[in-house]
Amino acid sequence: MFANKLVMQTQKSANLRSLFFRHVAQTSPGPLALEIVRAEGCWLYGHHGERWLDLIAGIGPSVLGHRHSRVQRAVQQQLDTYWHTLVYGEFVLTPQVKLAQLLAENLPGLDSVYFTNSGTEAAEGAMKLAKRATGRSEFVACCYAYHGSTQGAASLMWPKDFTEAFQPLLPGIRHIGFNEMPDLNIIDHHTAAVVIETVQGEAGVIPPDPDWLLALRQRCNAVGALLILDEIQAGMGRTGHLFAFEKYGIVPDILLLAKGFGGGMPLGAFVARRELMQTLSHDPVLGHITTFGGHPVCVAAGLATLEILLEGELLVQVPAKEALFRSLLKHPAIHELRSAGLWLAVDLGNADKVKAVIQYCLQKGIITDWFLFNDRSLRIAPPLTISEAEIRFACEVILDGISASDHGTH
Repeated sequence: MFANKLVMQTQKSANLRSLFFRHVAQTSPGPLALEIVRAEGCWLYGHHGERWLDLIAGIGPSVLGHRHSRVQRAVQQQLDTYWHTLVYGEFVLTPQVKLAQLLAENLPGLDSVYFTNSGTEAAEGAMKLAKRATGRSEFVACCYAYHGSTQGAASLMWPKDFTEAFQPLLPGIRHIGFNEMPDLNIIDHHTAAVVIETVQGEAGVIPPDPDWLLALRQRCNAVGALLILDEIQAGMGRTGHLFAFEKYGIVPDILLLAKGFGGGMPLGAFVARRELMQTLSHDPVLGHITTFGGHPVCVAAGLATLEILLEGELLVQVPAKEALFRSLLKHPAIHELRSAGLWLAVDLGNADKVKAVIQYCLQKGIITDWFLFNDRSLRIAPPLTISEAEIRFACEVILDGISASDHGTH
C-alpha cells in the first residue's frame, strides 16, 4: 500500500516537473526546479520529506518567515470581507487607510503612500513623480545598483550586463560611485532625482558612508533634485532598524518599499510628502494608476507585518543574530564578511567557489544565493524569525561547503 502510494507520488512529481519545464517561463538555462509542497517558518518542504532552510527569505519578502500565523489570519479575515475593488485612491479601503496611517506615523514627514504590486513598480512611479514635480527628465543612479527589471527601473542599472540586450532604454541617466564623494558633483540642476539604495544589495551588501549620505542629501537640496531612497531590500527591519535610513540622520523625498513590506504577499509602495504626491492628481488627472497595486488582501498582510515589526521584539534581536553569524562564519577561504543586520555577503573570491558552495548547501538542506553584481559573494538574508539553532546549523553547512569546495569534493 505504502509502496504504491510512493510510486504514484513519484509519477505525479515527475509529470509536474515535465509540465514546469514545458509551460512555465524560465529565466535561466538551469533552474533549481525544487518542488515545494509546503512552507513553514524558515523552512521549505518537498514531496519526499526533504526540507530546506530558507536563508534568502524568497529574496526578501518572507521577512517574518513563511505563513506567519498572524499574517495568515489577517489575509483570511480580509478574504472573508472583500477582495479586489478599485484600488488607486478613489475608494476608502480599510486596510489601505490603516497601513498608510501606520507608515506615516513611523516616517518623518512622509505622509502619503501610493501602493503598488512590486518594487520595480514603486521605482517606476517614483521616477514619474520626480519628473512631474521637478519638470526635469534626468536621473542619477549608482553603479552596481538594482531597482527592478521594468524598462524605467532597468534604465538605472550600470553596468549593462542585464540590460544591453534590451537597449535603448530611458535616456538621461548618469551614474555615480556609491560612497564616492567627488561624484556628487555630477548631480546638477538638470537632475530630477537621485535614486540610490540606502544599503547596496546586489553589489554585495555595501553599507553607506554616513558622511557621503549626508553630503548627498545636501547636494540634492542645493540643486533642487529629489532624493529617492530604495529600501525594497533594506527596509522592514532587515538592517535592525525599521527603515535603514533611520541610522544615518537623513530623510528622503521619496521612499521605495516592497519585498518584506507585504509579509510574503505582493505589495510595494512609494511614499512621499502629501503636497509632492498630489502632483499626480492633476494636469493630467490619473497621473499614475494601477489595477492591482494595494490589493486589499495584500495590504492586510502588509499591515499585520508592520504591526509585528513595530512591537520591536524581532528588531531588537537582529544585532545579536548578526553577531552570531559573524562569529561563526570564520574560514581561511572567506576573503571578507560584510553585513547590515540580518543581511550578509560572504566573499569567497570567485564565482566558481560560490556556485559550488550553493550546490553543496542545497544538497544539505540550505538555500543560499549570489548577488546580481557580485557573484564572488554568497547571499545570506534569512527571515528575521530565524532561531539561534537554525543559524548554527546554517553556518556549519556553509563552512563544510567551503571546505568541500577547497578540496574539490563538492
